[in-house]
Amino acid sequence: MTGSTARVYTTQFWLVCVSSALFFASFNMLIPELPAFLASLNGAEYKGLIISLFTLTAMISRPFSGKLADTIGRIPVMAVGAVVCVVCSLVYPVLSSLAGFFMLRFVHGFSTGFTPTGQAAYLSDIIPDDRRGEAMGILGTAGMVGMAGGPAVGGLITRLYSLEATFYLSSAFAFIAASIILSTRETLEGKARLKTSTFRINLNDVFEPRVWLPCLVMVLSMYAYGAVLTLMPDFGASLGIMNKELLFTCFTLASLAVRLVAGRASDKFGRVPVLFVATGLVLASMLLMAIADSQSLLVAGVTLYGIAQGITSPTLLAWATDLSDEHHRGRALASLYIFMEMGIGLGAFLSGWIFANDGTSFFMPFVASALLGGAAFVVLLLRPMSATR
Repeated sequence: MTGSTARVYTTQFWLVCVSSALFFASFNMLIPELPAFLASLNGAEYKGLIISLFTLTAMISRPFSGKLADTIGRIPVMAVGAVVCVVCSLVYPVLSSLAGFFMLRFVHGFSTGFTPTGQAAYLSDIIPDDRRGEAMGILGTAGMVGMAGGPAVGGLITRLYSLEATFYLSSAFAFIAASIILSTRETLEGKARLKTSTFRINLNDVFEPRVWLPCLVMVLSMYAYGAVLTLMPDFGASLGIMNKELLFTCFTLASLAVRLVAGRASDKFGRVPVLFVATGLVLASMLLMAIADSQSLLVAGVTLYGIAQGITSPTLLAWATDLSDEHHRGRALASLYIFMEMGIGLGAFLSGWIFANDGTSFFMPFVASALLGGAAFVVLLLRPMSATR
């Protein structure tokens, strides 16, 4: 590590990254196990709601997290999300009804509505503009380590001990993440005290118009992510892949492999050229998964989509930060995350609805994802030049 790099990436930066890895591991370790848990509550046909309810709440909470990040500080916003994970993971084991499960998924979504918004705003405060893509790539890599390790650890603990043990471990990871966050130094200057009026949201708090183009690309490209998260376990099982963690691991490792390179590339060549590559890969990977009739083709499609996702996320985060006003970065990043959750939620819900628990209905959900990935490519092609970096 060079002296320049050492000065850019401080102890505070690395603490946020470690906390991010633990936070994402906390709720992602539950995802492969929740379909079976839902089936035990006689709700197998509602698998699409596992992801979509979670992302719906995250989307609803983004205007609040963005405004709070710009007023009371980045640290409290990050901490709230982790604390929600601590509490929710302790409640899952005592659930005995579908209504209770769906209510808890709804509440659990507040975690991702808060913590990632605070993290991205925090990094925008401490990282110079010409290293922003690289920094977002590093933060994203930390999160993806959690996303990769979470399902693997959750599956292992469930097999060796019980699903209840996985819920408790999830809570413990979130508790450690919250503790690390609270040990970091606040970066927002001139922060205000929390007041009742802080929670009043108007239209300006919901969306930052400066970042409309990254938001549009985000929602179109992230539809595929919701489809993959919802259908991947069943698709794999239909082709004889009984180890649910395998496909998640292939996806995540592929994403990890390109995030740092993609971040640096977007700093050097610009956000839009890199996004052309990413959206083209979304289209190709979804078409490959649509026609997959063997384990090798499915693994190849999932891996290719992991590469696409690894390029897309840090580049869009850096682009939105580039376009935002420095006094409203929390709002701008919250807007981007709202559209991310919108894309994931729609992808999860509509793919689950089209699939309808029918093992022969995988083709159309992935074709729809491919078409929307192609639409994102066209949006970039037709973009106004004023929005190009």
